[in-house]
Amino acid sequence: MFVYPRIRDLREDFDKTQKQIAELLNMQLTVYQRYERGERELPIWAAIKLADYYNTTLDYLVGRDEK
Repeated sequence: MFVYPRIRDLREDFDKTQKQIAELLNMQLTVYQRYERGERELPIWAAIKLADYYNTTLDYLVGRDEK
């Protein structure tokens, strides 16, 4: 699934730390780290919040769109 490398790449492109994004999502750092590693499935509410934050689409996050 494309979401895991894409959320990491977007975070790095925006020069944010995992801790900053975990705080944005109001979750523990270890939980967010598991999403980035693909060890846990990213909930839809978190994907929506990340898409809005990074000004991108859910289609991009899941690999249905390259822009």
